[in-house]
Amino acid sequence: MSPTTPCIAFAGSRRIAMGPLATLARAVKAHSDGGDTAPILVFEAATSARVELDLRGSLDEVLARLPQPAPVEAARKNGPGRPKLGVVSREVTLLPRHWDWLATQPGGASVTLRKLVEEAKRASQDKDRARRALDAVHRFMTVMAGDLPNYEEATRALFAQDADRFTALIQPWPDDIRAHTAALAATLTGGDTATQAA
Repeated sequence: MSPTTPCIAFAGSRRIAMGPLATLARAVKAHSDGGDTAPILVFEAATSARVELDLRGSLDEVLARLPQPAPVEAARKNGPGRPKLGVVSREVTLLPRHWDWLATQPGGASVTLRKLVEEAKRASQDKDRARRALDAVHRFMTVMAGDLPNYEEATRALFAQDADRFTALIQPWPDDIRAHTAALAATLTGGDTATQAA
């Protein structure tokens, strides 16, 4: 999380801002100072992870409290490894037969393990992306639509990947909640859901 992380903010059921966290924080602070008493919720746009904004004090104070990215270079210099290449040393626990096999591989254990991880990453890329997208939709729905009509049925349709039923079930939801839910769900269906539900 950093000030450039894309986020979205809601006041009650109405979307009030969307964009990089630093820009969004300005809009949320202005909205909050405007006297609206609806609860404000902020989410990371891609993952629907909740983002806590401390709106006390001046705008400069709010912005100063935003999460800052961890310095990468400092992390790389700690401990063994090959910092110039970005290699970080950590413990790996394997059975003796695994270590025996790794010892026979060209390049040694580290090179072989990196190759195996890269192959596994490539092989599961689509499944991992779909799982993350599904988690993001469900996380947002749970917070913003948990008390809305058809929530449980829509959740079942989401996990069954029944896009038509899902779209029909979220139709009665407030416009901004429905639109963002549909936009998140569109990453699962290739874009059709967002168009139909918006």
